[in-house]
Amino acid sequence: MPNKRRRRPITQIADLSQKILKILKREPGKLFNHKQIAAKLKVDDPNSRNEIVKELSQLTAKKHVEEKERGKFSFNATSHYHTGKLDCTSKGDGYVIVEGMEQDIYIPKNNMNKALNGDTVKVYVYKQRRSKKHEGEIVEILERKTEEFVGVIQMQKNFAFVNTSAEGKMRTDVFVPKNKIGDAKDGEKVLVKIEDWPEKADSPFGKVIKVLGMPGEHNTEIHSILAQYGLPHDFPKEVEDYANNIDTSIKEDEIKKRRDMRDVLTFTIDPKDAKDFDDALSFQKLENGNYEIGIHIADVSHYVVPGTILDDEAYERATSVYLVDRVVPMLPEILSNNACSLRPNEEKYTFSAVFELDKSSGKVLDQWFGRTVTYSDARFAYEEAQHIIETREGTIPAEISLTGKEYTSTDAIVEATLELDRLAKIMRKQRMKNGAISFDKVEVKFNLDEDNEPVGVFFKSSKDANKLIEEYMLLANKKVAEFIGKQTPKKTFVYRIHDEPNDEKLAALQTIAGRFGYKMNYKDRKSTTASLNNLLSDVAGKKEQNLIDTLTIRTMSKAVYSTDNIGHYGLAFDYYSHFTSPIRRYPDVMVHRLLQHYLDQGKSANEEEYEQKCKHSSDMEYLATSAERDSIKYMQVKFMQDHKDETFLGVISGVTEWGIYVEIIDNKCEGMIRLRDIKGDHYDFDQEQYAIVGRKSKQTITLGDEVYVKVKEADLVKKHLDFTLIGTKAEYENKA
Repeated sequence: MPNKRRRRPITQIADLSQKILKILKREPGKLFNHKQIAAKLKVDDPNSRNEIVKELSQLTAKKHVEEKERGKFSFNATSHYHTGKLDCTSKGDGYVIVEGMEQDIYIPKNNMNKALNGDTVKVYVYKQRRSKKHEGEIVEILERKTEEFVGVIQMQKNFAFVNTSAEGKMRTDVFVPKNKIGDAKDGEKVLVKIEDWPEKADSPFGKVIKVLGMPGEHNTEIHSILAQYGLPHDFPKEVEDYANNIDTSIKEDEIKKRRDMRDVLTFTIDPKDAKDFDDALSFQKLENGNYEIGIHIADVSHYVVPGTILDDEAYERATSVYLVDRVVPMLPEILSNNACSLRPNEEKYTFSAVFELDKSSGKVLDQWFGRTVTYSDARFAYEEAQHIIETREGTIPAEISLTGKEYTSTDAIVEATLELDRLAKIMRKQRMKNGAISFDKVEVKFNLDEDNEPVGVFFKSSKDANKLIEEYMLLANKKVAEFIGKQTPKKTFVYRIHDEPNDEKLAALQTIAGRFGYKMNYKDRKSTTASLNNLLSDVAGKKEQNLIDTLTIRTMSKAVYSTDNIGHYGLAFDYYSHFTSPIRRYPDVMVHRLLQHYLDQGKSANEEEYEQKCKHSSDMEYLATSAERDSIKYMQVKFMQDHKDETFLGVISGVTEWGIYVEIIDNKCEGMIRLRDIKGDHYDFDQEQYAIVGRKSKQTITLGDEVYVKVKEADLVKKHLDFTLIGTKAEYENKA
């Protein structure tokens, strides 16, 4: 019998349309007939070929493919392609966020095609099935977000893998050949750079570029956080050298070009551990009975000149990063802590917003913007200024004094502080009346010993002295933005914008706040802001405060930098900018330059160029905030590691199908109790109620309930806490 070639009988090919499109998209300019497609699919029976012919006809009708010649087809590349940013999930699939598209495009794991989290990609969107989400496939990686990743190296005989699973949303290990391992040792944390990703390889190939140290060690984890977000640690030597060679002396000929305000009473109020003082206030009474109040800002743009390596470095960094145990500054120390810093009893170049205010109403009657020279008469910590406000006296006790000794401030400074505070309160009240939202979120801070070990937790809340400074900074930022924004013709400027909150997020907040007995009203802008302010005021000091504060902040849109001014929702300002912190924020440097340019009657700057700079600054701010958040989480886990034997009272801050999240009331540390670890009953997740319910006992544990917990596991590397449930507050306290 002749040996016939066995045909592969296939009655139906799974996902045929997607497979055909995949073949055509790989070679977009090439024409294929049905036989060539069959060969690519490795099928050759008549049924399969008929199926392919039918499918091609349907795809042509839907305009997914084109029949360029009789029986020859190519991919129709119109309308189905989009460009966007990939946001991966921890499961390995993801979503592409496309600007202007309401719905994100879902990308299954097998359609990622080597794209990684944050990459800018070209995506092909399949025809939407009824009531289903957009689904697509990544066809091209346009720009990698990063090629550098943090992970733990695992040595094999002739190669190594860097396991990146603990850091962010990286979905694959990185293969490292033996000759590219460097000095790394098995089990160390390293920074690895992807160099290649061969066609058929599951993992990318990379090279170890930095050894960070052993996982769990303090410096290793802090450096890992910086490396993970691509944030620099040190300044390049050439930048340091450039900065150190800048002439920072105060010159007579430069003073002549400026408004001389050295004789006006001027002082700074900052945190007691601050090293860079970028803002000072001046105060004097005018002959007409009004007050002249100056907001004086370090003149960073005098020293940081466009086109220099110093400016390039500052722009790349775009912001200082405040980690729990250190500051990674935007500018080298010679500038940030010395030349630009408005230190006491030193003359400094400043950029100022000077206002004439009505003594009784705080209303702005006149304004002036420009470069100045000032002399700071005194430096106060917030605690010292607060003491003056509370006691109305100038004697500062030793326990809060910056010098560690009791001293008495001058009558002039006491009067200035009290009047500045009185007017600030009037301005704040007016701001709230106009619809501003009052966020006074409690900040978690750590007391660290000399080895950076956390020995205690304390909370930083905003008092009158903090609010005084905040109010004058807001005034300067707002008036500078108004001054430029209201000019005609329109001039390019850097605004700080904040969009309205998302309706869905507001509804979710309403649901959760309702569980604690709070009512909301979102009828219009006025009632929304009033509701949010009432909520934030009502929760102050209660167990659920941190949870509600956090959820309310998440409800808000993210404030960003832009040349397109849409106003600032949270502050209820039509015009707002950042002018007051150029030592630690690059947008403020841009604002100084543009303001001076326009004061000199310059033409409108290039909008496109500044929009790009705004976007970069917003992106870097987001990274810095994420790094700061991770460093706090790390320190919280470290702190709890030393308190494993203690029992803590916490409040349930989140409920999911896999576990409940608990925030400890005393220190705001959050951890998770896995449902499978709860003894005595099997608990099911009830989505409607934000609760878990025991199958046998019918016990309901819900969002906002107070429970007692112990630390089960504190993972420093993953920055994660696992708790063991000891019992509800009532159960535990009844036993006791």
